[in-house]
Amino acid sequence: MSLVADPIRMTFEEFLALPDDGVERDLIDGMLWEDDPSVTKRNRWHSRSEAQLSFILEDWLRRNPACGSQIVSGEAGFRLGDGTGVGIDVAYVSAEVIAVTPDDEGFFQGAPVLAVEILSPSDRHGRTIAKIRALLKAGAAAVWIVDPAFRTVAIYRNGVDPVMVNLGQDLSGEDYLPGFQVPLVQVLGT
Repeated sequence: MSLVADPIRMTFEEFLALPDDGVERDLIDGMLWEDDPSVTKRNRWHSRSEAQLSFILEDWLRRNPACGSQIVSGEAGFRLGDGTGVGIDVAYVSAEVIAVTPDDEGFFQGAPVLAVEILSPSDRHGRTIAKIRALLKAGAAAVWIVDPAFRTVAIYRNGVDPVMVNLGQDLSGEDYLPGFQVPLVQVLGT
């Protein structure tokens, strides 16, 4: 994923008007970030991690009902402000954000409680960092960056140093996912 050749500033409305042509796009602080269309998006490790995390988080949610909250996946769209709209691989969305999002709107109106990004070989560091910062600034309690190649998860929160979890450790939801704890090996395999 890379910043377009000549950075393009645009409004969220202009971002929404872009064609649905299979190119993954994010608008962060009014700057358009696009995938390089020549790089394939298909990646079995990415898709397996996304499926496992979605299943594990959904299981947690069903065991700990949280009044109207949802687990979403597959590049769910979030409008984080006038100049920011991002796709997220897996997210835990609060009842409050769901309530303020019209049923006919394609993007959730606000930040998720938890955003999970799963790295692919084509991901660019600058875009990932910009997305983490935008999500935390908009109110996400945590951002997990899953690296299937190194079998780790980096956890980012406001005002706290990032934490790295490896296969020998448990992934915990701390205060933002009460009672959530799973060995990382269940998410990423052996």
